[in-house]
Parts: sequence; C-alpha cells; structure tokens
Amino acid sequence: MKPSVGIIMGSDSDLSVMSEAAKILDKFEISYELTIVSAHRTPDRMYDYAKAAHDRGIKVIIAGAGGAAHLPGMTAALTSIPVIGVPIKTSTLSGVDSLYSICQMPPGIPVATVAINGAQNAGILAAQIIGAFDEAIYDRVNAFKSELKETVEKKAENLEDIKFSAYLKNMNK
Repeated sequence: MKPSVGIIMGSDSDLSVMSEAAKILDKFEISYELTIVSAHRTPDRMYDYAKAAHDRGIKVIIAGAGGAAHLPGMTAALTSIPVIGVPIKTSTLSGVDSLYSICQMPPGIPVATVAINGAQNAGILAAQIIGAFDEAIYDRVNAFKSELKETVEKKAENLEDIKFSAYLKNMNK
C-alpha cells in the first residue's frame, strides 16, 4: 500500500518523539513512510523529498525538528501538500526556539504547528485531514475521540465517588 503520510525528522534523536505520530497512524490504519531528512545537513535530500512527495501519493507531511527547526517550513516552501510541524524539545531552550521557528512562517507558506513534542496530535491532525476525504478514516477518528470522552467520563465518575485523596493514592500505584 502506498503511504499517505510522510513523517520526516531532522535527526534520529527525534525518533522517540516522532514515533508517536507513527503509532497513532498505525491505530487509524493509515499508511506512512518515516525517514530522516535534515534541512541543514542534507538540503538536497529535503528538496528531493518534498518535491516528489505528491507524486508518491503523500497527502500530508509531518515534519519534526529541534533548534532552528527549518525542516517543516522549508518542506512547506517546496510542496503544496499540507505540512504539520512538530517542534522538538531542546536542552538549550526547551523547544521554544523550535516552536517559534515552525509557527512563525511568512504569508503564503503555512505550517500547521502542534505543541512541543506533540507528535501524537500531529498524527491525529493528519488523520483528520485524510479523513475529510475518506469516510473509513473519518469513522476511526470519531471512534478514537469517543474513547477519549468515555475515559474522561469514567475518571470523573471515579473521582466524584471516592474523593480526591483516595483518587490520588490510586493514581500513584
């Protein structure tokens, strides 16, 4: 099956974060490809990846990067496919530098930006974009959101029944 989503990251050190996008796409049964594409160390690879993505059937690109975080924006500059940027937490500025770099794009080059280390939400957003045109994926996303609602409702009911001190004790087990 041809991948529908491209997941790219600037370094293998980003894999632990970016794998969360892959896990959610697996849950929604959406095919993807995952690779390392550095905007700074392999600019030709980034260029080739972004330019060829549409022809390979990619519908959404999730790009994660830390520090200067040029990968999502430069990828968006090279393709008309929606790009979702994932700012990766850094040791120097805790990912705020990455966040600003990704979300402060100039007019005409949008990058949807999720929270720092928010790759799971990037995967969900990619699924929602694809689900807007694919009823089966739309239904899977709806089911996922229903599960989230049920989980919160059960937790609320439990908290109301046993009160906060017992609830906290159970949480720490």
